[in-house]
Amino acid sequence: MSLPRLWTSGQELASDPFRAIRREMENALRAFDQSSPSPSIGAGAPAINVAETNDAFEVTAELPGVDEKDINISLDDNQLVISGEKKAESTKEEKDWHIEERSYGSFYRSMSLPFEPEDGAVEAHFDKGVLHITIKKPAKAVKATRTISIKSGAPPSTTPVSNKAAAPNKAA
Repeated sequence: MSLPRLWTSGQELASDPFRAIRREMENALRAFDQSSPSPSIGAGAPAINVAETNDAFEVTAELPGVDEKDINISLDDNQLVISGEKKAESTKEEKDWHIEERSYGSFYRSMSLPFEPEDGAVEAHFDKGVLHITIKKPAKAVKATRTISIKSGAPPSTTPVSNKAAAPNKAA
């Protein structure tokens, strides 16, 4: 990527002093946009949603074009890891490509859970390119709602500390 040219020919400068700089900036931004990785599978991290219910965490990950057999889900203590690979459908030599925006390659996504799931607490389903993972919370992690009773009237006052006990001893 090249930086914009600050000095241009006199003809460009006479018509619009910022025209050449603006054109160079647009070219630089266009080149940056085309070379930056897209937020898709081949970029390394699939898009996910994480929701919490009273008794579980629900994770969904978009994995379009990935075969179920190419997805790995693992737990390491409280770390959930989703990884795998999206394989290319054909080789580039078979066709004369004009535009190629789809990406291929390995992907990886991990997240820390606020608890360590128990054995058998994780369930995964793959449907129409979306991975659905449900992680049940252990009993100790499920929040119990307690009702607090409200008493009428002012709260009981606390006894103030005596000034004599708080004052330093001047006789010493």
